[in-house]
Amino acid sequence: MDFRSDTVTQPTDAMRHAMANAPVGDDVYGDDPSVNELEQWAAQRHGFEAALFTSSGTQANLLALMSHCERGDEYLCGQQAHNYKYEAGGAAVLGSIQPQPIDNEPDGSLDFTKLAAAIKPDDFHFARTKLLSLENTINGKVLPLSYLAQAREFADQHQLQLHLDGARVYNAAVALEVDITEISQHFDSMTICLSKGLAAPIGSLLLGSKALIAKARRIRKMLGGGMRQAGILAAAGKLALTEQTLRLSDDHANAKALAIGLQQLAGFSVNPDFVHTNIVFAKVDPSIDIEAVCQQLATQGILVSPSNPIRFVTHKDVDSQDIAVLLEKLAECLN
Repeated sequence: MDFRSDTVTQPTDAMRHAMANAPVGDDVYGDDPSVNELEQWAAQRHGFEAALFTSSGTQANLLALMSHCERGDEYLCGQQAHNYKYEAGGAAVLGSIQPQPIDNEPDGSLDFTKLAAAIKPDDFHFARTKLLSLENTINGKVLPLSYLAQAREFADQHQLQLHLDGARVYNAAVALEVDITEISQHFDSMTICLSKGLAAPIGSLLLGSKALIAKARRIRKMLGGGMRQAGILAAAGKLALTEQTLRLSDDHANAKALAIGLQQLAGFSVNPDFVHTNIVFAKVDPSIDIEAVCQQLATQGILVSPSNPIRFVTHKDVDSQDIAVLLEKLAECLN
């Protein structure tokens, strides 16, 4: 049982079959029929003109930032934004793009007054503010549709482009009980990770206008991201989007059950009402040696990353019975 992340999901039998039988070609030449089908289908499905299949969410986000911004430009984002905090500084290192992070509010949103104050004047002393980047879900929390509409209005008012790091955007759509286009309609570009809760082995998508995707395709080549017979991966990605999205509600229910169970353990503090999707954070009493607890769990085949607060992530390869076992073993360790 692996609760470290939903990136550990195994591809389904249907994905393995589709990968083994996928028609392929050289994607750098644009000849891979499976990649082309995925990109065309994904663009239409999510309400964009075009899409680009990439090797990872980190690459897809970097391509978006480098396609929206030029050297010396700036993008606004949250302090907790993945494309600011957890992607090795790629925008600054490879794109010469300055991030301007703003403290995330407790619900994961960014305050528009603070964002407005961070926008630089049109003055050659400053980086040019070009883009607002949001993330949904962020730390498992879902941004409301009303907030996304306000973000679109804010971006238009300040002549900014609006990007969504949608690594787990389908978790957000399932939690809100809306079609994915109710979220995607507000953005100029969006990424979707296929290899987290959607269970594909590799890959993410960048969606946007034809001009943006053409620029991103060129930068992808520059970064070494051009792939050859990538249809083997795209075939699994298509199934991720067509067969794995609705079952995310099971992951959310398991996460909620886990949160309720953790709340009842001495030394663990968690509010189940804050668990919107498949990620559970629990504060651990300092008297508990969480490193030792996680090591003991590992000897029993249960993987959890030690931290405080500690994070548990549910996904297709852990079920309700696994949640019960985890809680039972945790209680034993604490005793």
